[in-house]
Amino acid sequence: MPSAAPTEERPQSTAGTTATIAVLLVAAFVVILNETVLNVALPHIMADMAVSAATVQWVTTSFMLTMAVVIPTTGFLLQRFGTRTVFALAMGSFSLGTLLAALTPSFGVLILARVVQAFGSAIMLPLLMTTILMLVPRQRRGVVMGNVSIVISVAPALGPTLSGVILAHFPWRTIFWFVLPISLLALVIGLVRLKDVSERGTLTLDLVSVALSVVGFGSLVQGLSAVGAAGSETGGHTSWLSSTAGGITVLVLGVVLVALFVWRQLVLQRRDEPFLDMRTFRHRDFTVSVAVLALGMMTLFGGVIVLPLYLQTGRGLDTLETGLILLPGGLVMGLLGPVVGRLFDAWGPRPLSVPGAALLALVMFGFSRLQADTPVWWIVTLQIAMSVGLALIFTPAFTAGLNPLPPHLYSHGSATLSTLQQVAGGAGTALLVGVLQAGTVVSRRADGSTVTDSIPGVHAAFVTATVIAAAVMVLTCFMRRGEPTELSRTGDDTAA
Repeated sequence: MPSAAPTEERPQSTAGTTATIAVLLVAAFVVILNETVLNVALPHIMADMAVSAATVQWVTTSFMLTMAVVIPTTGFLLQRFGTRTVFALAMGSFSLGTLLAALTPSFGVLILARVVQAFGSAIMLPLLMTTILMLVPRQRRGVVMGNVSIVISVAPALGPTLSGVILAHFPWRTIFWFVLPISLLALVIGLVRLKDVSERGTLTLDLVSVALSVVGFGSLVQGLSAVGAAGSETGGHTSWLSSTAGGITVLVLGVVLVALFVWRQLVLQRRDEPFLDMRTFRHRDFTVSVAVLALGMMTLFGGVIVLPLYLQTGRGLDTLETGLILLPGGLVMGLLGPVVGRLFDAWGPRPLSVPGAALLALVMFGFSRLQADTPVWWIVTLQIAMSVGLALIFTPAFTAGLNPLPPHLYSHGSATLSTLQQVAGGAGTALLVGVLQAGTVVSRRADGSTVTDSIPGVHAAFVTATVIAAAVMVLTCFMRRGEPTELSRTGDDTAA
């Protein structure tokens, strides 16, 4: 495949580059904010639409499943169509879904709206990262990727707090009316300001890859979600094992189909027509960074599930109080992003990521010592420290992983990273919540009533997270700046 010119050789317009990336950052912030903004509203939706807790979970599950299905396709979309076209597709779909949700007359229409929203959301982050790779020279990517971490960390942290404030005064549909004008404004500005930054390819759509991707990644994430959801239910050890049987079956199906998807891509690579190019893994720095990010996401996603469960079941706090406790950490992670990016450009990844992983492991161990009467200020301190550690890991890993790729693999590398984030998040949630429930002690009083003590389960879950963080620390020792190899500079990926 003829390669595009390396990024550094392309004429750069600083003002145009800044405007393009700023538009994409705002758009990505809006769509990622939307992922968590409904979590607090689920009880309100249950009451308003007369649905059960098991049914209302499809508001989030349908969104997550659609993300898992669509993200692997973004490598193809970004190479087949121009930047402006893909952006219009993403933000147009997201805005349409948001409007449909705001006007929804029934629960079924709400689910459809969330699917349409998720389609647009799935495209935005790979589009943002690919555009940064195309426009920003390698020596400045750290600081720009640091701005991406603001989007990734602050938006999810603000979601529950923002929705809690809105729901205190307005109906739940107001959440979508709040998001809609911002998304429409981003869409209009993007259509006016964005230019195509890459040449359109001539890839053909492989329907076998599409089918394997849709069913495989969908089953994988749904299986992980089902196992995690079953683990969060109350009940003893036996009932938890029994309730996860269906989730494990779907999970195994997903693993098999994803393996077939990978095999299909290897076959298509011989004709230089892969749907999602696996040759990104021939670059050592990309592979190491993917492993660091996957394990880091397992720790992050599992932690942000287990910690709220501890606060609400072990401490009796409500959702708004829980959101306020978790908010400072997300803000700190976002504010540190650009600073860490500048330090990466100056020092490289290891001076940042190794201490960050060590701090993360210490924090997970600190969480494993939580008790029912642990002071809230200490929980907030640990949560902020966790965010600092993750900030020191994620920005270097993103940048070092994508740096060595040749231009024709930018979109595939971004899509692969985003896909594995979704899968790793689901795996971390299923694992840690499962350990939490398995360690929860259920005892019976003399009067026949039961008492549930979740603290031992919390301890077990965070000990598991400590082990994962220790593995991250080992992997960060092998990270490098991600300088282009001779393979990357020439764009010839035929050699292993």
